[in-house]
Amino acid sequence: MQAYIWIGLGGALGSMARHWSAGLVNVIAGTGFPWGTLVVNVAGSLIIGFAAATLSNNGLFPSSQAFRQFLMVGICGGYTTFSAFSLETLHLLESGQWLSAIGNAGISIGLCVGAVWIGYIVGVFMSPR
Repeated sequence: MQAYIWIGLGGALGSMARHWSAGLVNVIAGTGFPWGTLVVNVAGSLIIGFAAATLSNNGLFPSSQAFRQFLMVGICGGYTTFSAFSLETLHLLESGQWLSAIGNAGISIGLCVGAVWIGYIVGVFMSPR
């Protein structure tokens, strides 16, 4: 039961951070394209990749399963926005903006997978061997 409490707390913190971060990006970049969601998803992917490498038992910062769940399932799960990404892509399609929808999907998937890989590689590099 304690794990659910920590994951829930992390999810709440991640959701609030997502709302703030996406809002800030939208103020800076505008709302014609879902830049806020894209930036949040890439950043969250980078963070979860780094955490996966550095918080493991062999990582730079070996951590308990409870802490990994709090950060990776709770905070990162609440922070990243795949459901929002999916809805925004659908709205682009519905409004006839096919090129933007395809671009949003391709850029998001490419950058997020790349960010997870970079975060993981950096974490492995920093961890003791």
